[in-house]
Amino acid sequence: MADTAAITSWMTAYLRAWDSNDPDDISALFAPDAVYLTAPFAEPRAGIDTIVSGWLEDRDEPGDSPARTYSNLWMIRFAADGRAASFTEWYMRQGAASSPGSLG
Repeated sequence: MADTAAITSWMTAYLRAWDSNDPDDISALFAPDAVYLTAPFAEPRAGIDTIVSGWLEDRDEPGDSPARTYSNLWMIRFAADGRAASFTEWYMRQGAASSPGSLG
């Protein structure tokens, strides 16, 4: 189990990668054989190359869209070195019209 400082450090690095969309920032978050799950029934992204490619395909560029607020559920299983071995990210956009089972 990771301690609070390790989790906070990882989250800070995640936010940096979110802002930069830099492949090095993204790949630094994940163990080489990591799995990233983006939605309940989506195919997982497995391995750093696939994770980085998927991230960049789905990225938000600063100023591309209006400010949005999200509610997130993150489940992170950390590798011994502090990178994510498994990362599940489910999110809902606040204020968006949605139906039951929808992600906004």
